[in-house]
Amino acid sequence: AGGIGAAAARAFMREGARVVLADVLDAQGEALGAELQQLPGSSVAMYVHPDAPLADQWEAAVATTERNFRRLDILVNNAGILDMSGVEDTTEAIWQRVVDVNQKGVWLGMRAAIPAMRRARGGSIVNISSILGTVGCNAATAYQGSKGAVRILTKQAAVQYAPENIRVNSVHPALIATPMTLNRGTVRQDAYEGFAAASLMKRPGTPEDVASAILFLASDEASFITGSELYVDGGYTAA
Repeated sequence: AGGIGAAAARAFMREGARVVLADVLDAQGEALGAELQQLPGSSVAMYVHPDAPLADQWEAAVATTERNFRRLDILVNNAGILDMSGVEDTTEAIWQRVVDVNQKGVWLGMRAAIPAMRRARGGSIVNISSILGTVGCNAATAYQGSKGAVRILTKQAAVQYAPENIRVNSVHPALIATPMTLNRGTVRQDAYEGFAAASLMKRPGTPEDVASAILFLASDEASFITGSELYVDGGYTAA
């Protein structure tokens, strides 16, 4: 309902997609759904409330999609939370919460969506990982572990489902200016500025930067791309 997810929803709607929004923030989700309906030339948008770590709610969201739109072609696994605790400061409760949303949620999303994509004779899954799923930093232990898992889960699923014309790719953003990273209770200002300065472009990215990458991987223009990692990082990992 915000940040990268909202930007992606707007991008898909502009391309004529029928979009099902999923979030646990009902007021924001319903407001975004209403906004999307007003876009010039837009198709149809609706809002559902699945909780990423819960299998039955994922299955209900997919069933709602098929019931209303008859098919599911694209899944964007974007739900994620950030905790900046390091190895010794990460409690079991923090670890479990982050892994449940960032890692288990991605797996459950794929597991629920793939049968529907099989019925549609193909599809595209875009999992949102992070540069911190491939390079290290001095904090965010649970977040890094979960995002690294998303990277390899993506490749495993790409191998398994290529014969069924289901493509699976991951997007790896660097620092993006979203409500999550702009929350000073989560990311300190000095850490935010440091991450921004570490990119070659010396700035944070925008949600729209990531949305464009998601849209490309989901589209037929990426029909020969699966199991790949697309970095939207302002050159962070090149330096």
